[in-house]
Amino acid sequence: MTNNEKKATSQEMEQIETTIGKILRYGVIISSIVMIIGLIMYVIMGSTGYTESFHYNSISELINGIINFKPYAIMMLGLLLLILTPVLRVVVSIYSFYKEKDYLYVYITVFVLIILIISFIIGIEH
Repeated sequence: MTNNEKKATSQEMEQIETTIGKILRYGVIISSIVMIIGLIMYVIMGSTGYTESFHYNSISELINGIINFKPYAIMMLGLLLLILTPVLRVVVSIYSFYKEKDYLYVYITVFVLIILIISFIIGIEH
């Protein structure tokens, strides 16, 4: 590998690391904004839009609540975005390790992603 190729690879890795940082930063900012919007809606409406004992049992219920502008659903969307932010980081990390040709870490990170997906599926079913 020539010095130019090493420099290009180094610059690309730095760009990927910057992208990962931005994903985490913007993910937290966006989720916070969505949660604050839901909180403001709650304060203005004086209600969550549901009974006190209501809990979501499916994503479709959450989507229905968001479409109907229910404050609780908007706040839950903000939490979901916050939870999905590190998952997106894992996906970008897989790409980063692949570009570095660090296949052991690709396999480990794919395994972590599979565990995350399985935990979401199990969580949705219960």
